[in-house]
Amino acid sequence: MSSATPPTATGALAKREARLAWALLAPTVISVSLVVILPLLAIIWISFKPFTLSDLRPPAPIVRESLRGSGDDMRIEYRLRNSSQEIAIDGVSFSDVLPDGVTVGEVTAPCVLDGQQLLCDFGTLEGGQRERIRIPITVDGDLDAFEDLVENSEPDVTGSGPNVLTNLDFSLENFARVFDGSEFWGVLWVTLFYTVFGTIGALVMGLFAALLLNKSFRGQGIIRGLYLFPYVAPVIAVAFTWVTLFDPFSGSANALLVQMGISSEPINFFGERPLALIMVTVFEIWRYFPLSFLFILARMQSIDSSMYEAADMDGASPFQKFWLLSIPQLLGILSVLFLLRFIWTFNKFDDIFLLTGGNAGTRTLTVNVYEQAFAISNIGAGAAVAVVILICLIAFSFVFFRFISREEGL
Repeated sequence: MSSATPPTATGALAKREARLAWALLAPTVISVSLVVILPLLAIIWISFKPFTLSDLRPPAPIVRESLRGSGDDMRIEYRLRNSSQEIAIDGVSFSDVLPDGVTVGEVTAPCVLDGQQLLCDFGTLEGGQRERIRIPITVDGDLDAFEDLVENSEPDVTGSGPNVLTNLDFSLENFARVFDGSEFWGVLWVTLFYTVFGTIGALVMGLFAALLLNKSFRGQGIIRGLYLFPYVAPVIAVAFTWVTLFDPFSGSANALLVQMGISSEPINFFGERPLALIMVTVFEIWRYFPLSFLFILARMQSIDSSMYEAADMDGASPFQKFWLLSIPQLLGILSVLFLLRFIWTFNKFDDIFLLTGGNAGTRTLTVNVYEQAFAISNIGAGAAVAVVILICLIAFSFVFFRFISREEGL
């Protein structure tokens, strides 16, 4: 006996539902594109441009007008310059209307005078080129009033040059600068050390904290609140506290170490290699373990207690219950936390910048982005480093979802 196959949901109704679904999703798609995708594409675009802070404004001709001299040697002086030191500007000219009550002397090329209208045509203005035009005049009237008219007037300027940011000329110069020499690989190693040990340390401390507080006792709520303090406290406050605490001259930590005879002299915790890198990694672990603690504790409290009761009846030790029962139940949340913490720590900038400024061997890729883009005003090189960070995180995410998450059933 054959059974009839139900018809598939096709036709006008299904198409209408699909259009309605896309219409409802359109605001979300547009918002995500504007907030995430467009800035990301802009960074990638800039990374292939030899782009500096001085290129934020397209090259343009700049004219300054002033009144010079006195008596019979009075003149109006125009100073013209190209705002760019490298890019030429085409079609450069300016015009100005001279006030009434002034007699103009000889006007030389490239300027011509038509009544009171002055027009100067320079054609192409090379990068860094400067021109000075002097127009001899005789003032018939109040000199102060005429000077105010000259100083407050602005000539009309024309001329345009190619914009480095929007043209279609691309270059690998920024990436060549980033990968040149051994500096990049040293920065990458510091970033990986800081990220891997900071992430694993935060997860391990969060796991231990969750184990300690996964029991009911008096004052449990207060202890949990105190455990959250490093994460909820303002980063600038806790960073300043750590720097002050471990200061080699006035810090309490150094004073205790010297008085107890552990150290013969103060230690510059945030100024010596490799101690500074270890300290910023410890700060990362201390500050962000509460997030892991919250998630792990929530997962622990959702585990069925009957498994532990059965293990007690079988004579399992606390370590066996932890390793054979708790850990398998926590692998899923630990994997998610590892992914999130790795990405966040790899992108971390403010902690290291506040503690060491990237000095003493603590310069990570994100600090390198800041230094390239703003310290030496090379936005293109900074964007290139940001693209390298993006590629590293995409590669890590691919490996995570391809291998690690599959084993954990994520």
